[in-house]
Amino acid sequence: MNMILFMLILSLTLSLLLTALNFWLAQATPDSEKLSPYECGFDPLGSARLPFSIRFFLVAILFLLFDLEIALLLPLPWATQLQSPITTLTWTSTLIFLLTLGLVYEWIQGGLEWAE
Repeated sequence: MNMILFMLILSLTLSLLLTALNFWLAQATPDSEKLSPYECGFDPLGSARLPFSIRFFLVAILFLLFDLEIALLLPLPWATQLQSPITTLTWTSTLIFLLTLGLVYEWIQGGLEWAE
């Protein structure tokens, strides 16, 4: 019982000491850069109404799409060891085919061309 009481007092003392140290050592006057929000590399102190390229966001979405494809295909070597690897390979082939079809459609529509 004495050991539990000792540990409780020690942890409370250490917690109070660390909290007091945090308030004592913390920066009291943060500058404007620390107080401003940061959003995607845009200047947070400038105008929020500046035009931006929609193509940048299209490329970002395509990157996320193919990043998701990689995440879905990563467990494939382990999935082929299941009882029906043919089903797994069929679903994988279907997924790759649909994503490739979407990429070809995007390419034909000109969505991947950066300059007009």
